[in-house]
Amino acid sequence: MKILITGSNGLLGQKVVDLCLEKGLDFLATSSGENRYSVCPAAQYKTLDITDEANIQMVFESYQPTHVIHTAAMTNVDACEEQPEACDLINRQAVYMLAKACQAHKAHFQLLSTDFVFDGEAGPYKETDTPNPLSVYARSKFEAERLLTEINDLNYSIVRTIIVYGQGEQLSRSNLILWAKEALSTGKPLNIVDDQFRAPTWAADLAWACVSICELDQTGIFHISGPETLSIYDIVLRVAAFYQLPTNQLTRLKSDTLNQAAKRPPRTGFILDKAQQILKYEPHTLEQTFALLN
Repeated sequence: MKILITGSNGLLGQKVVDLCLEKGLDFLATSSGENRYSVCPAAQYKTLDITDEANIQMVFESYQPTHVIHTAAMTNVDACEEQPEACDLINRQAVYMLAKACQAHKAHFQLLSTDFVFDGEAGPYKETDTPNPLSVYARSKFEAERLLTEINDLNYSIVRTIIVYGQGEQLSRSNLILWAKEALSTGKPLNIVDDQFRAPTWAADLAWACVSICELDQTGIFHISGPETLSIYDIVLRVAAFYQLPTNQLTRLKSDTLNQAAKRPPRTGFILDKAQQILKYEPHTLEQTFALLN
């Protein structure tokens, strides 16, 4: 097995690199720009522009992967709403180019997708539930999923996930748990929505599931998330309780008061039966992971 990782400078990409090193798996880490993850050996890193078909072909020809774990994406939901062309290029067109390269090289293509493909009216969701994306970001991910089903003889898997969190090196974006911990520690007033419900996912758990799907030659859709679905407000309270941080500065508010560019699904969360049965997936609880954060 030879795994090509896209987005290796991101949080999930770094955790996939960690797992490949731990397991002694052959891998090539790729991302835009230079290698920002000190743990990743320089000899196992290449710069890759996933929107450049010639660059993709060059990397595939030189490395000859058997599996691709595609973590790279444009994930800022409001930025996607405001920049739909960039979103489409990165989240849909790049997926098509990578998937076609996988088809030509008979490699397995794994797409990371999102709970946002659902409208949030009937969560938690199982893999067979019907998507109904509400935003430009969500539609780009759902359209990328559909593209895979239309490519003949493509071996693929789709891993949908929810609010990935954890620690990494030189990350371009923070995540909910780290943000909450830092923001609470300042004691400044915080306005937190209490009408959006999610199941935060420990990045190392997600990486484990992604690699396991490849190792077990599984195909199709898998829902991978944390074990609990909570409101964003309650997630922040859990962070505060664990780290013994004050909560008197917290104010509940409703999503419609935020004037966000993109519409969010109110309640997602996943039914994890398939992942638990096939992959033996056992996600960590929030408190188990908080103990591992600095």
